[in-house]
Parts: sequence; structure tokens; C-alpha cells
Amino acid sequence: MKQIISLTLCFVLSNFVLSGCSDNSDPFEEKNYTPDTQINEINLDVQDREIEVSLSKDEQIHIQYYENRKEYYDISVSDNNVLHMTSVRDKEWTDYIGWKASAEDRKILLEIPDVLLDTLTLSTTNGDIALPTMSVTGRISISSNNGNITFEHLEVGDALYLTAKNGDIEGMVIGSYDDFSIQTEIKNGESSLPDKKENGEKTLNVSSNNGDVNIEFVNDSLSF
Repeated sequence: MKQIISLTLCFVLSNFVLSGCSDNSDPFEEKNYTPDTQINEINLDVQDREIEVSLSKDEQIHIQYYENRKEYYDISVSDNNVLHMTSVRDKEWTDYIGWKASAEDRKILLEIPDVLLDTLTLSTTNGDIALPTMSVTGRISISSNNGNITFEHLEVGDALYLTAKNGDIEGMVIGSYDDFSIQTEIKNGESSLPDKKENGEKTLNVSSNNGDVNIEFVNDSLSF
């Protein structure tokens, strides 16, 4: 009798879990967003997404992304012209069983114009962040938990902050070594930077846990 009851409970639980998993088949839809006002600062704070940045061909900001009923984004522009994009999830525990969005559905493509931004802030989990050759007049702040950070040539007016956990950081910073005050915190990895260097007009702050850091300085300027 106990065996019959156990089998019945297992059957009911299996059907429940499978029905929960089937709800995850809600398809993702491609979306595109272009702000209709001048943007001074971009702030993307997302989860489980890869972020790929490229230069826009029409001097506009464009964001291409994918969302469905349970995984979507809140996108807004503040009164001081800051573009915010954050992840929103409307899931139950059964939605996390046996299913994951495809790599394409988990990618955000951010196009920025080849003109000056004041600040760029990008943060994600379980995904890489890649940036092209670009410059900002103020600060760039990049953070990835369980992902790599790669960039071609970055030029900053004030500061560059790079944070990675379980991932590598690699790229080139425009300017001389002497231009930067450097602060690094490296755990379980190798770094091309010193732990600390003072007397630079700009700030380079790097934090890495379980990953390597390889950053070079180049003197070619993109000019602000």
C-alpha cells in the first residue's frame, strides 16, 4: 500500500514539474529601443545576459534585446537624460526547472554613437561584456559576475572601473601609465597591473576574483 501511495505521489509531482517546465516555452520576441532625446549617461543593470557594445552608424543609441512575459526589461530615461535599462522577472520556482533561454535570447546589443557620452555603466551576471574602441568624457564602469570583460581601446576623462568574478579582464586603455592612479584587488588570478600606484590624474580601479587581468596602455588618443 505504501509503495502504491509513493508511486502515485511521484506521478503527481512529475506531472506538476513537467507542466511547470512547459510554461517556460513562452517564446522570446526581438525588441528594439531608440530614445527620442539626447542621452548623457547610459546605465544597464541586467541579469543572465551577455552585453555587446558597438558603434552606431546613424549617431543614435539603439538597443536590441529579447523578452517574453516572464523575462523582460524596464527601460526609461530620467529627467537628467540618463538612460536606464534593468532586468525584470515574473517567475515562479517551477520556471527555473529544466529550461534556459537560448544564447541569442540572452544577448543585448547596445549601439552607441561615435560622439561623447559622459558616463557608461554596464553590469550583468552569467554573461560576457564586450566593448569596441570608444571614449567618454567622464567615467566607464563595467561589472560582470561569471563572465569576461573585453575591450579594444577605452579612453576616459576621469575614471575606469572594472570588476569581474569568475572571468577575465582584457583590453587596452588609452593614455600613458603615468596618467592613472591605479588600485587593483586580485584573488586567484594573475594581473599585469600593480596593486597600487598613486599620482595619476585619472583613476583605474580593477577588481578580479577567479580570473586574470591583462591591461595595456597605449598613447593613441581618440580626442574628446
